[in-house]
Amino acid sequence: MFGFSLNATEPDSVAHIIQVALAPAFLLSALATLLNVFSTRLGRISDKVDALSAEAARATPAEAARLSRRLTYLRRRSFILDVAVVLASLGACLIGLAVLTLFVGALRDAATASVLFACFGAALVCTVAAIGSFMTEILMAGRGVRDEVAHQQDKVPAQP
Repeated sequence: MFGFSLNATEPDSVAHIIQVALAPAFLLSALATLLNVFSTRLGRISDKVDALSAEAARATPAEAARLSRRLTYLRRRSFILDVAVVLASLGACLIGLAVLTLFVGALRDAATASVLFACFGAALVCTVAAIGSFMTEILMAGRGVRDEVAHQQDKVPAQP
């Protein structure tokens, strides 16, 4: 199937299968790291939502409207991060299927190259899409920080 056959007397064949499976394993590790980053960012958003909700309870109507807009903005950011998490998780699952297909195909000597290619290719597409979603969320976070800075600067009286 992959240019080798698996016999019990050929340890080199087994070693080659393991070597081929290592590249997806490294990508799987990278996706796990990305999921950790996504999780941390979701936690920070959650903390901000809690703080803003507490502020909104004792805010004036004008301030409550501003806090409501910020909460809506945080909601959109969390949704984009949710998309990134789903895509990265789907990518990780597809990588796992690709590795499983590699081992099962080598053991059964079946023609599973197309399934392996499809799983690994789809995993790469999901990974790229997850990174794109994460980039969008980061850009939104930066814009939110800039908006907050502008709002705070409006409150500060001009120096003579």
